[in-house]
Amino acid sequence: MKTKLLSVALGIALSATIFSASAQKSYTEGLVTIKTSAAGQDVELKEYFRSDSIATMFSAGPANIKLLADANYKFFAVIAEVSAYKIKKAAVYTPAEIDEVLSSFPTLTFVPSTETKQVSGFNCKKVVAKDTKTQKTYDIWITNDIALPAAVIEKYYAAVGGVPVQYTAFQTGPDGKPSTAEYTITGVSDQKAPAGTFGIAPDFDKISKAQLDAMSGRKQ
Repeated sequence: MKTKLLSVALGIALSATIFSASAQKSYTEGLVTIKTSAAGQDVELKEYFRSDSIATMFSAGPANIKLLADANYKFFAVIAEVSAYKIKKAAVYTPAEIDEVLSSFPTLTFVPSTETKQVSGFNCKKVVAKDTKTQKTYDIWITNDIALPAAVIEKYYAAVGGVPVQYTAFQTGPDGKPSTAEYTITGVSDQKAPAGTFGIAPDFDKISKAQLDAMSGRKQ
């Protein structure tokens, strides 16, 4: 009897261990770190998130940049600080400007594959994304090891079937034309954002998108 009970107990313990190892971890607030490159330089993005907002921060030369957005695509701001020149600017987009950005995103269809690999410790499977406008395809590696708020997932990947870990991001280049960049998530944690992360400090001058474009040399 003791042997039988021990076998049952070991079986339950083993099943619990297996279940725990495969259980999906769901985040409602935390930090995603992402690596990419720009102008031939490696760039690390730190993206703090909660269910209703994201704040993405990175450095570009002497400038510290923060991108603020809400989960419903009703608010977007680019905040730039260059301490050496005492520059503190916050460009808040109008609803029409946000719609223009959203309309520049591709419309993607997704075809899952059987290919798998590990990326940054996440178990990933490949999904082939196809842009219905240009017919170009992109290999996207997604994971179901974790779940993140919808605000964290790029709008055009909302239906991809998981969290994109290694993927192509679509942007607007310095010349105003669409461009792409390769992103890889390197880590996800439940680290809370420092106070004030999701807001604009009162000592920043609020400017328009047009003024920001002029400052960055972007064509209108």
